[in-house]
Amino acid sequence: MLRLDDRHLLGALDELAGIGAIEGGGCARLALTDEDRLGRDLVVGWMKELGLDIRIDAIGNVIGLRAGRENLPPVMTGSHIDTVRTGGRYDGNYGVLAGLEVVRALNEARIVTRRPIAVAFFTNEEGARFQPDMMGSLVYAGGVGLNEAYAATDKEGVSVGDELRRIGYLGATKPGALKPHAFLELHIEQGPILDEEKVRIGVVESVQGISWIEYTVTGVSNHAGTTPMRLRRDAGYLAASVNVFARKLAQEIGGNQVATVGALSLRPNLINVVPNRAVFAVDLRNTDEAKLKQAETRVAAHIAEVAKAERVDVDAKVLARFEPVIFDSSLVDRVEHHAKALSLSTRRMPSGAGHDAQMMQRICPTAMIFVPSVAGLSHNVKEHTEAADLAAGAQILANLMLELAEE
Repeated sequence: MLRLDDRHLLGALDELAGIGAIEGGGCARLALTDEDRLGRDLVVGWMKELGLDIRIDAIGNVIGLRAGRENLPPVMTGSHIDTVRTGGRYDGNYGVLAGLEVVRALNEARIVTRRPIAVAFFTNEEGARFQPDMMGSLVYAGGVGLNEAYAATDKEGVSVGDELRRIGYLGATKPGALKPHAFLELHIEQGPILDEEKVRIGVVESVQGISWIEYTVTGVSNHAGTTPMRLRRDAGYLAASVNVFARKLAQEIGGNQVATVGALSLRPNLINVVPNRAVFAVDLRNTDEAKLKQAETRVAAHIAEVAKAERVDVDAKVLARFEPVIFDSSLVDRVEHHAKALSLSTRRMPSGAGHDAQMMQRICPTAMIFVPSVAGLSHNVKEHTEAADLAAGAQILANLMLELAEE
């Protein structure tokens, strides 16, 4: 069995976390910022030290390739290194750096696999600066064109294309040119289930469908003290009503349905003025596409009803929409097999968060490995996973990659 030394992994996680470090031990490396460039440069440097052939494609995805005995489609692993504004040090980073540790172990054992090994990190997985999220892997899998991706802008109007060029990661390789034999993504759970149940490994069978819709509501500003309630055209009232409605709707549908209003801004945002403008985003997710569509329809109907009664105008913009994804059943079974071979407890489960793996499933057999998140915290500076769990997940990744690479 290929043995990994987790000391390198833990050290690399600490060093990468120092780039874009924020108070509390977290990270802020939004996609294509200067901090993201520094993180990319650091990881690319490590790839080169390990002797990998570096390939940067036209959406900025980076792939480090280790040659095999034969020129066959590679076994690929990876994730992302961009973060949200108040991110932790494990989300995404862990999967990339664990992949590099697999390469290190192969190098030290002087093992040349039949198939090449590839370690990748994808551009703008988080979607915290540019939408849609999972952008780099979506382009890689052919789900969106380069020109459309380049045209996406942040809140300041800066485009993906311009930022890729500015930070020096607008590569020449065509995204998706290297089609993997299989893709594996190792990740922290980002939820409480494994930690609560004291299970060591999550065997991920699927990823929830995601619907992100941004609504802009236009009403009329007026004095908060002199305007009767019956005469108000309150954009903020509609936004507040959606927040409450979405929570009740998720509880009513039940199962895996979740609903969140996580971004909201009001104008003029003054204590004594009725808001004339509200911009908010509704995040709906479900493993069942029919139920996800049901939730979308009912939110839209609620908004239309309240808008009519309040006499406000509403514009809707789809930021991201992905159907649920089912991972390759054979590969999922093999993840479970390798976990049990190490006497690690397992749980089959869906992923509530979106991941690059759901895009890669479009072009090759794909699976994910989860390790516990302490207290379920993620997208939070207190995000933490125990060192023993990080090592266990990486060891499963190594064993399965070696097996796949000899096929």
